[in-house]
Amino acid sequence: MTRLPLYLAASTLLAGCATSQLKPTDFTINSGAPRAPEQLAVTFEKVDLALRVDPTSKSIRGDAALTFLLKEPLSRIAVELDRNLPIDSASVDGTPLAASAISNPDGRLYLTLPTPLPASARTTVRIQYHGTPVTAKHAPWDGGFTWSQTKDGQPWIATTVEGEGCDLFWPCIDHPMGKPQQIDLHISVPAPLVVAGNGIAQGMEEKDGWRTYNWRAKNPSTYGVALNIGPYETLSGDYASRYGNTIPLRMWYLKGHEQEAQGLFAEFKPMLDYFEYRVGPYPFGDEKMGVVETPHLGMEHQTINAYGNGYAKSAYGYDWLLHHELSHEWFGNQMTNADWDDMWLHEGFGSYMQPLYLQALRGEMEFEAELFNFRKSLLNKSPVVSGKTQRIEDIYEEERGGPGHDIYAKGALILHTLRNLIGDDAFFTATRRMVYGTATPKPGNFQPRWSSTKEFIQFANEASGRDLNWFFDAYLYHAALPELLQERTADTLKLTWKLKDGGPFPLPLEVRVNERIETLKMSDGHGELKLPPNAIVTIDPHSRVLRQLDYLDAWKAIEDKKKAKK
Repeated sequence: MTRLPLYLAASTLLAGCATSQLKPTDFTINSGAPRAPEQLAVTFEKVDLALRVDPTSKSIRGDAALTFLLKEPLSRIAVELDRNLPIDSASVDGTPLAASAISNPDGRLYLTLPTPLPASARTTVRIQYHGTPVTAKHAPWDGGFTWSQTKDGQPWIATTVEGEGCDLFWPCIDHPMGKPQQIDLHISVPAPLVVAGNGIAQGMEEKDGWRTYNWRAKNPSTYGVALNIGPYETLSGDYASRYGNTIPLRMWYLKGHEQEAQGLFAEFKPMLDYFEYRVGPYPFGDEKMGVVETPHLGMEHQTINAYGNGYAKSAYGYDWLLHHELSHEWFGNQMTNADWDDMWLHEGFGSYMQPLYLQALRGEMEFEAELFNFRKSLLNKSPVVSGKTQRIEDIYEEERGGPGHDIYAKGALILHTLRNLIGDDAFFTATRRMVYGTATPKPGNFQPRWSSTKEFIQFANEASGRDLNWFFDAYLYHAALPELLQERTADTLKLTWKLKDGGPFPLPLEVRVNERIETLKMSDGHGELKLPPNAIVTIDPHSRVLRQLDYLDAWKAIEDKKKAKK
């Protein structure tokens, strides 16, 4: 597609135009609303996005070409774009649209086609826009641009749009299933700034004091497309995968941080190797594993994970943030939840990979310690999964009735309990099928995919050869944890599972009597064990089962009172 240079197009269309800031609509600031019929009727094939980012005015000018393959006849195209970014012009396959054909009342942009198109037609809409994008007040926990500066006063810019969505700076289908098959990015910034982008570098051109960096990525998650701009320096290397391919490694860091960046860079290979061992091939090996230093804590931007942890290793001697965001290349970018209601598939798996990594890296003490840290943090106020379509902030915001933090820690402990119930072979077989669509993934034999809680349950049932619906119903679809009732006499221990909302819960339990461990099948929710005189009894001695623990609730109540007094 032939274009005017972006700086020339911008000056030609709206020279010196100022834009007032609008409050984003509820629709815009909540990613994941149901897709419009027009969006369900297309395959989103390609984005070609040229974006000029001006640090001085904190504004952007965009020129986006979006290509769609129609599955059904259509008379208009629908995408999302924040109203803070007014449209300068729009066209369809080169035909300009009249103002009356462009409508964006609440953040869903409708473009009426000059002529209705039949199924199987391919069309490209071009949207030119400008404006002052939303500024993030507390990135990455809220969305928008971070307009920061380095210590020596140079621009340092990043985007974080997980909660609010891609429409804060480019026209997209703001839904987990709205991924385009390819995106070409042409990001223009004042020289000598650097743009670290998604996918593969396609070169850089410099003209009239501006640099344009070109990047190409395949099947990017919508909020995984990110801008990272600063006076970066780069570390480069390669990782020889256990699957036989070689993966480029890249790290963009600020001047003066080379020694710290080298330390972080040294963690790339062992982390990659463990994920490939436990889960499967790094999903974007033909692009890169990339990390960029950012003015916010971090986020899982596809192949260019944001990192702002200050290069601080945890007490376990590794960088937890690098590890967690890297996990999302598998759980979030390769496998994306089909609905935000299934967000625990991203965060629960990503969180559980941390104690597993610590077990391999350090040993049992660190493994158990991290699991106990998870257990201390549970809220148990809302179900992890509601069973209905949700927007992302409906999941993260406890005030809206969402599970909040529980999708991380509780999700991880549910997976830990499941793994101990069905064994490693079945657990990781189900996990690989969810991530790759196959239990035997190899580079080249899988594509990015969407999954859901229901699908993972199906995979777990098939891999284990058991009906586990009772397990997932109790742990995912109900807030309260299973309670274990205990009755002990001089020579007998009786145990009974109790669910707040009733129902079967035949979860086996280990019991240690003195030095001997016995397993109670609890097949009808009950178990009984004869005890020797004066026996020392420990229930679930290896902490393999997630259950209600009154002593932890009592401790948390005291801690909450202490915090309230501060």
